[in-house]
Amino acid sequence: MNALAPTDAIVVDNVFKSFKKTSKRNEYTTMKSELVRLLKFQRRLLEPGTQIEALKGIDLRIPKGRTVGIIGRNGSGKSTLLKLMTGIYSPTSGTIEVKGRISALLELGAGFHPDFTGRENILINGIILGMSRGELKERMPGIIEFAELGDFIDEPVRTYSSGMFMRLAFAVATHVDPDVLIIDEILSVGDEHFNRKSQAKMNEFRRSGKTIVLVTHDLSTVQSWCDAAVWIDGGKVRMFGDAAQVVSDYRRAVAAAEAEGQKTGHSALDQPGLALPGSEAALQAQEPVGSVSAVRLKDGAGTAPKAFDPHAPLTIEVDWALREKAKVRFGLDLIGADGRLIFSTAQDGGERSGTGTTTLELKRLGLGGGVYELLLSAAGNGEPVKNPFRVALHVAPTEGVGLLRPELRWSL
Repeated sequence: MNALAPTDAIVVDNVFKSFKKTSKRNEYTTMKSELVRLLKFQRRLLEPGTQIEALKGIDLRIPKGRTVGIIGRNGSGKSTLLKLMTGIYSPTSGTIEVKGRISALLELGAGFHPDFTGRENILINGIILGMSRGELKERMPGIIEFAELGDFIDEPVRTYSSGMFMRLAFAVATHVDPDVLIIDEILSVGDEHFNRKSQAKMNEFRRSGKTIVLVTHDLSTVQSWCDAAVWIDGGKVRMFGDAAQVVSDYRRAVAAAEAEGQKTGHSALDQPGLALPGSEAALQAQEPVGSVSAVRLKDGAGTAPKAFDPHAPLTIEVDWALREKAKVRFGLDLIGADGRLIFSTAQDGGERSGTGTTTLELKRLGLGGGVYELLLSAAGNGEPVKNPFRVALHVAPTEGVGLLRPELRWSL
């Protein structure tokens, strides 16, 4: 068993979670037959249940003060894992340990009683989270002010709009001084003004050393905002590590699965039990043919400056190796500092074997100042790329602001 170390906030040790699926037998009934059945104390027979394994042996150790994103397809077990961390579910087997006070932002209205006022729900949630009445009295004005509900704070929450619901939930969850904050698909709350306000609060949490675990389908947020990421697939941890690396590999696997779905006419992403290209099962079945061993970036003079001129040419040289003769395809992805894909291109290289070098020339870089990431890959016979080669591209700042540096001329 993995013990909770002083530097750990959450330890998930070999956790399985199963749900029993049952369904009523198909039979026609009337009010009379139902009444007779109840009077005779007869139970309605159920069809034999089947066990649905949502999580299959999850091992995870999240250090204190880290922001960790959990990604994966719908139905992969992400939200189930969060509910186990918060104590809403109990594991079928295995253990979960959380150090410190934990607060959660889950589905809309979770933990709120619709007939109680906003103020009463603040009290109830605070007490549940282990706060004393003195602490609640001290923090109540700050929670109410942050939620921006005005006189609605003393109205039943069933009269609230969805935006008001979320503002109150966010204010409560972030003002009860949690050590661990759990978030499930709730990062944009309310209008643009409140969204900026909530993002500032989350950044304050990070700076103060709080542990944040979030589930989201917004991969750019995970890549730019999280320290690490967990990729859950089919109830198992496929990958846990650097957020940019995990998101990049996940994007490639999803793109490959979608391409396979277009070939077969079926959605490869929605088929249960299907191993995504690049998954452990796929890699065990067939080792990738191609790999990239080195990448060199050069400017128009054939040198490699520390920062490239956005108006100058860029030459990319890619050294590759093929373990057998294959139809090879080369790919390049250009990714911004926020994790967004800026540009992607690929080129068929024909049938090749052994080692070689492929060159890509950009006549003009045309990017704004900053640090970008280049992902270079070589694949053979349509097989997944196991480890795309990564290299940082530093672009010198020039006039103007933004991602692009177009050729322009002012005239007055």
